[in-house]
Amino acid sequence: VQLVESGGGSVQAGGSLRLSCGASGSIYGDACVGWLRQAPGKEREGVAAIDSDGIASYADSVKGRFTISKDNAKNTVNLMMNSLKPEDTAMYYCAVKSGGTCRFSSPFDFWGPGTQVTVS
Repeated sequence: VQLVESGGGSVQAGGSLRLSCGASGSIYGDACVGWLRQAPGKEREGVAAIDSDGIASYADSVKGRFTISKDNAKNTVNLMMNSLKPEDTAMYYCAVKSGGTCRFSSPFDFWGPGTQVTVS
């Protein structure tokens, strides 16, 4: 499995960005897909996840501002980030896992290389 994130960049506080995660194979139908982030000097943390039925979960820090969604036709999982804050600045990673509970805090099996999000 190869995952590739895109859509990162620099934005002012209050702005929006849309991240997209593509995969080398058609795995999204059965997999749990998550977005995680890691800020400099901090541990990686789960942000959002979506399961095979389209049920999503979010970290409290992003609830109401971020939305995770699947586009099965394009085999992508997107993360729409609104009302961005400087504390959202981090490297964002897409990840997948199969089986078990699908939550933003779940351990994931495969990761992409990440895309940088900077909020000033």
